[in-house]
Amino acid sequence: MSPDAGPLSAAAPSGEFPARAPSRLVVSFEFSPPRSEAMTQTLWSSIERLAPLRPAFMSVTYGAGGSTRQRTHETVVRIRRETDIEPAAHLTCVAASRGEIDDIARAYWDAGIRHIVALRGDPPKESGGKYVAHPGGYANAAALVAGLKRIADFQISVAGYPERHPDSIDDKADLENLKNKVDAGADRCITQFFFEVEDFLRFRDRAAAAGIAVPIVPGIMPVSNFAGIQRMAGLCGAKVPAWLAALFDGLDDDVETRRMIAATVAGDLCRKLQSEGVSAFHFYTLNRADLTFALCHLLGVRPTAPARAG
Repeated sequence: MSPDAGPLSAAAPSGEFPARAPSRLVVSFEFSPPRSEAMTQTLWSSIERLAPLRPAFMSVTYGAGGSTRQRTHETVVRIRRETDIEPAAHLTCVAASRGEIDDIARAYWDAGIRHIVALRGDPPKESGGKYVAHPGGYANAAALVAGLKRIADFQISVAGYPERHPDSIDDKADLENLKNKVDAGADRCITQFFFEVEDFLRFRDRAAAAGIAVPIVPGIMPVSNFAGIQRMAGLCGAKVPAWLAALFDGLDDDVETRRMIAATVAGDLCRKLQSEGVSAFHFYTLNRADLTFALCHLLGVRPTAPARAG
């Protein structure tokens, strides 16, 4: 099923979740490569819990400066080998030549990986936080997309920023960058996380007005660790509304209440987006299944048995 499926035929009344969505939402899930044996067990437990929801794909991130290159490769190849879910490998431009990146892409294709999430990438810490293109590498994500398309007919997802990428000089330049990625061959845009529905809707409308015709899929981050989300938001240019901070105030030592609030906030965000015709969601799982599974359940996405061959 494609993330550009048509809008839902009806929306839930305000304040209510539908018992069953009028048409099945398309979902996808993002994971990070594990750094230890314990984290590997947690990751695979989460993948096994979420796989029966039949996501369109499961993506695996790529660390700053390519720091998780091998672990990313191992994780997506294992998803390909041990599940019937489509894996998607993140790939960035940072700290690698075009030849090195092309070799990585060819290795993915040879391993049966057909979907790449193509990103400029975050600079390594030793760079002082400033992105500098590798002298023999791809200059940016648009160039990377074009390069991948020359190698093979990958399905390519790229990033979009409802509140603007922190390195963009203004909203116009940010949108032009997205259009360049789409014109180079990207198939969909997955957004950075956000918490205000209006930010996504404005971004979607502006993208359409700019001639960007690919699906714009909202990235949803369930927030159970408020301090952690503040750090991440500062790095990616997302704002953390005062109302969200107020909801988590005084709950530093109350894990269960934080999780209940996280599900409520993310569920309400998805429901409102659903009422605006959004029919696909990309969930940042942080390698934990429970909140993402609960949100999918609330939205009517329930486990289904895999299709039988023949």
